[in-house]
Amino acid sequence: MKARILYLIKFYLLTVILMLMAKPVFMYYNREGNLFGLSDVKDVLWHGLTLDLSTALYVLAVPFLTVVVSLWMRRWNIVRAFLKGYYVLVALALAMAFTVDTSLYTFWGFKLDASVFQFIDSTGNALTSVSWWYVAVRLAVIAALAFGFYKAYVWITPHERQERRGISQLGLFRSRRTRRGSVMPLRSVGGRLVATLLMLLAIPLIVVGMRGGLSVSTTNVGQVYFSQTQFLNHSAVNPLFSFIASIGKSTNDIPAYRYFDDAECRKLLDGVFFTGGQPTDTLLNTQRPNILLVIMESCGGEFTQIGGRAEVTPNLTRLASEGVYFSQCYANSWRTDRGMVSILSGWPAFPDNSVMKMASKVKSLPSLAASLKKVGYSSTFLYGGDVNFTNTRGYLYSTGTETIISEDDFTKEERGSSKWGVCDSITFDRLYDTLQQYGSAKPWFVSFLTLSSHEPWTVPMPTKFDDEILNAFYYLDHCIGRFIERLRQTPIWNNTLVILLPDHGIKYKDIDETKPLRAHIPMIWTGGAVSRQRTIGLLCNQSDLAATLLGQMGLSHADFPFSRDILSPEYGSRQFVMHTHTDGFSVIDSTGFHAYDLHSERVLVGNDGLAVKKGKAVLQHTSADLRQR
Repeated sequence: MKARILYLIKFYLLTVILMLMAKPVFMYYNREGNLFGLSDVKDVLWHGLTLDLSTALYVLAVPFLTVVVSLWMRRWNIVRAFLKGYYVLVALALAMAFTVDTSLYTFWGFKLDASVFQFIDSTGNALTSVSWWYVAVRLAVIAALAFGFYKAYVWITPHERQERRGISQLGLFRSRRTRRGSVMPLRSVGGRLVATLLMLLAIPLIVVGMRGGLSVSTTNVGQVYFSQTQFLNHSAVNPLFSFIASIGKSTNDIPAYRYFDDAECRKLLDGVFFTGGQPTDTLLNTQRPNILLVIMESCGGEFTQIGGRAEVTPNLTRLASEGVYFSQCYANSWRTDRGMVSILSGWPAFPDNSVMKMASKVKSLPSLAASLKKVGYSSTFLYGGDVNFTNTRGYLYSTGTETIISEDDFTKEERGSSKWGVCDSITFDRLYDTLQQYGSAKPWFVSFLTLSSHEPWTVPMPTKFDDEILNAFYYLDHCIGRFIERLRQTPIWNNTLVILLPDHGIKYKDIDETKPLRAHIPMIWTGGAVSRQRTIGLLCNQSDLAATLLGQMGLSHADFPFSRDILSPEYGSRQFVMHTHTDGFSVIDSTGFHAYDLHSERVLVGNDGLAVKKGKAVLQHTSADLRQR
């Protein structure tokens, strides 16, 4: 009995130690743009310990139950063989969680969770952001760690006690030789019953430890948050727990976000989404222009004049000075599938859920394509990558897009020009040819999603900057500038509105979700249909494009309940924007910038005032609306 209990203690402590050791490695690997010292490492280990202790108890559950069963078995070697099989699974799980979490954080900026499944549901897309060498190295690391973890678990597992009887040299007595750290079966039934009872009495303690105590609140990711610096909070989170806890959250499960009663929620949202009346400013010289919407992959404000990097995107800077520049535009979310729904359907984004992937819901969403079709517009979507990724094709067709041009419509050579598909210089050429074919006989609405400004940041042009990420955005800007100048030389230009708008920004260096620049993006209207140069400093979201554009065209935007015509007279005094991400949300209004964390349920930046309450009310109301669709 003593050997069994000692084994369980060793197993538990070893698991906790492995989890603790992973944290400094995680911090060191992701140190770029995240300053920390030894005291921060100590704080991360200390504050993250409670989640490690709880997670280790989950891992302990199988060995614990196995030991209970072993009390009634005569051969420990059978138990040991079973445990070794379990060790393989545990070792692989820990090795994969530590390695994948550490590697992906560089790209994502949040801890490992079930959203990784969204990037492996389309063949090949899981690996397009990195090289095969990158993947090979990490597979080797996973294998090495798993082997080391497995051997450590085997080492602490006792052997079966073997008794060897022999005659002493004098032949006067028999001797016993036993292996140290070995297990011997309990011989009496009474002893087995007592031992089993004692083990079963420990189950409530283990369950309490798993749930994190006896309070109403159970173990959760937010319990380890301790700092205003999100990187330190994320470093304290156990990646295995983060992943397992998120598995049950299906992308089709819409959280309730119940913060207020219905009456208070309506009161908080009074005026947030209401924009009646006619726009007070006319930006276009025609109400029926051809419309080209260029959705610029990942082109956050940190790579434009907004972030002081006009030299990275000089063409965007020039076009902003020539056309209508919305200088206070903010992305609704942090991923392309969310950003596209916000842009094309005027729909808010949720922290953990992708509306685009909800096949049963997208067909009920409004869209620019559907609204413009009512007044005679054709609609086309062009993308040089896999249009099946994250249900993009299903979403587009469900919301009224008539024609889709994707990587399947390019040659094999062209499809190999980029890790994600067809590079931007080629797709911009296809876009130009497509517009020439359309001409001006019938008004058209064409949306185009660029591709090359994405990991792994490899672009087909000479190096301009030492930073490969800056090079990628310089390439995107170069492609835009070249395309615009070509289009400007054609008759199509005179009656065309070109809208340049990113799908989202990215975590670059120290620009994380606690900084306004993370969601700040440029929106530029250019083309011959623009009446004059303007800079509009009103706060707006991507989701406001639909109502604002339709308002300029003299069309109703009643189908877009969450899109606001920011040029309507009522909007000026009600400015409010919101950005969501996997950990929480941020809001900006007249009181400034506020960042709220959903895990720890506290404000990280700003104050817990009316702005944050409005953000909560937005989540509550919009999620309720979507559930009813």
